This record gives sequence, structure tokens and C-alpha cells, in this order.
Amino acid sequence: MSTEHPPTIDPVAAARWHAAAPAQSPWLHEEVARRMDDRLQWIRHVPAAWCHWDAVRGGLQGHALVSARYPQALCQVTETSPHCLPVAMQALTRPWWSPARWSAGRPRFGLPEDGSVQMLWANMALHMASDPQALIAQWHRALAVDGYLMFSCLGPDTVKELHAVYAALGWPPAGQSFTDMHDWGDMLVHAGFAEPVMDMERIRLTFATPQRLLQELAELGCNLHPQRFPALRGRHWRSRLHEVLQDKLGDPEHDGQLALTFEIIYGHAYKPKPRVRVSASSAVSLQDMRAMLREGGDRS
Repeated sequence: MSTEHPPTIDPVAAARWHAAAPAQSPWLHEEVARRMDDRLQWIRHVPAAWCHWDAVRGGLQGHALVSARYPQALCQVTETSPHCLPVAMQALTRPWWSPARWSAGRPRFGLPEDGSVQMLWANMALHMASDPQALIAQWHRALAVDGYLMFSCLGPDTVKELHAVYAALGWPPAGQSFTDMHDWGDMLVHAGFAEPVMDMERIRLTFATPQRLLQELAELGCNLHPQRFPALRGRHWRSRLHEVLQDKLGDPEHDGQLALTFEIIYGHAYKPKPRVRVSASSAVSLQDMRAMLREGGDRS
């Protein structure tokens, strides 16, 4: 596994998208959140506190599902895009007169302290990160020992039909390449997670018109490939794109509607107890030292 940043993501473009992405929960993100919530039924460990990472883009309906599953758990909402924070606060903060406002499930906002949550929930964020390993390491620090990560992202087969259209016309790539689930598993282990479980499924979506298809894609993300079109193309190019999409992506099984494939990757991993390698000189963080001392006390 390479330790470099994703070679087909332009970091500047990724930062611009992160700062300006629509402050809303796309339909596909909500559907993936619902499916990821279904997977929680197989996890016996109930978190005392959990963190929702980038809740607005990840899915506010999905947030409600997880909150309902763990009504007594403290909730930390982390919005890394400043323009999404007021949307999250308005949507998730209950009015002062609501009895639920004083329950354990009342959300808090901001970055979680190191080792403060037993579950970190990150839906459909990782594939747009220019430095995913740094992001995974940040999630690892936020989790307590024996806490677990639940995440989802797009996989390599996403919009493969659109990539084929662009390639056939000799155009630059339609988008960046998405990481394979096995590489995500390797990154989790490299960051200090244990027992990563990766799963994948493909969702096929249909669209009535090329305009609706492009609108949906614009809500989901943007082209971060360094070799993407360097400038605006104009009306004639867009008209040509509409014609090609209608011709190449029409699915006879769905009355000629345009069809695209989305590969969804689901990941789950635990944060194990820290281990210290014996050497002439070893450095141990204060957090890890406390965890080891607690472990030693539990055995006595």
C-alpha cells in the first residue's frame, strides 16, 4: 500500500470543494446511512458517547436513525466545513422547551477530545479527502480503547459508465479514481485499527434526463482529478454532453432512463489496547499510558 496522498486528487480542488460543498444531505448519502445503520444491529457494544463526523453532508436523517438506536448516548457532532455548522446546529438542536433537550442524547458541537467516544460515524466523506490517512488517524485519536469506527465511501466502479463516455470521446477523466476497499483496510491497520471488516455493494440509479443526472452528481461531489478540464467549456460542449449521455446511458430495461452505477464501500474497525514495543528507548503518549494503567488495574 502506498503511503502517499491519492495520486488522482488535486489537494487544492479538494479543499475548495470541502469549503463550498452544498450544506445539505444528498439522497444517496441518506440511503447509504440507512444501510449502514442496519449494520449496527450486529454490534453488541452500545457506545456511551458517539461522534457524527460531518453530519450535514453525511445525512441528517441518518443521524436521527443512530440517535434513536442509542437514545442514552452522548452525541458529539463535528462539522469540519464552517458553513455546515449553523445548518447542523439548527437541525439538531432541540428547542429549549423540549424535554428531550435535557436528555443524554442532546448533541454537542466541535471536535471530539482524544479518546472521548466509543463510536465514530463517518458517512460518505473519505473518498473526497486529499489526505485520507491523516483523516483516519484523526478518527483513531478520537476513539476510546475498544471503540469502533463505522464509515462508508464510494468505490472504484462508481460512475464507470460516465468514465467510459469521457474516454471514448477523448476527453480528460470524468473524475478522480476511488480507492479499493482492500486498500482502505490496509490504511486502517496502518493507522492502528484492528480487525477491519470491509464490505461492498453496487447501487444502480436511473435519471429521467441528462440534466437531472448532472445535477445529482454536482450535489454528490465534483471532479478532483489533476488532469480534469482546466477551464469552462461553454454551452455547445454541454449540449454535446447531454446528447452523448442520452445516447450512451439510456437503459432499455428502465424505459430509456439514464443509468449509473455507484459502488458503496462500508468499513468497520476497532481501536485496540495500545501495545508498546520493548526497546532501549520507547515513547508512550499520555493517553496510551493511562489506558495501559487502567488495563493493568482491571487484571488485579
